[in-house]
Amino acid sequence: MACENWSDPPVTYLPVSVTRTAKVVVAGGFGVGKTTFIGSVSEVSPLRMEEPITEDSLGIDDLRGTPDKTTTTVGMDFGRIHLAGGSLALYLFGLPGQIRFRPMWEDLADGALGCLVLADTRDLDASHDALGLLEVLGTPYAVAINVFPDAPLYDPAELREALALDPRTPLITCDARDRASSLHALIALVEYLLTHHPEPRESIQ
Repeated sequence: MACENWSDPPVTYLPVSVTRTAKVVVAGGFGVGKTTFIGSVSEVSPLRMEEPITEDSLGIDDLRGTPDKTTTTVGMDFGRIHLAGGSLALYLFGLPGQIRFRPMWEDLADGALGCLVLADTRDLDASHDALGLLEVLGTPYAVAINVFPDAPLYDPAELREALALDPRTPLITCDARDRASSLHALIALVEYLLTHHPEPRESIQ
């Protein structure tokens, strides 16, 4: 599947070359890099619903791994990217990381072709809420380990066991700040979905 930057400079319209569209959600724990990921791959200016982190989040949102984080997503992130030579448009919806937004997770995941779950090896447990919801909803997914500079490295078999992943579920590493790396993760998800999960009629058009 083609992974080059299809439109340069970015476009704000849907090109006539697009013959199929699909919705993909990006999930994961608080501060795992979802907003950064969508911003790195989107070919349109990403929509971000962020608010400053206030004292009300003390003791609720864990900032130990991201002490410099000053904002958090309270709605969703949105971006769009074209693959397969510009014929496939993916609409990317980034979910907020905190479990208190679970009703929004369910709404945003409705009708999605699949999900890319970002994980951080410094706190793998933070991924379990999103993974559990996807299992309940029956939404297929891949997991991408967002490699932070100070994050410990583990053998893929250990990560699969810690995350209780099915052997077929793709497990990828990526740097959410890097477009090529993020594209690799996104393409791995799409190829998995198209190969192992024939899409419902309403998920891809």
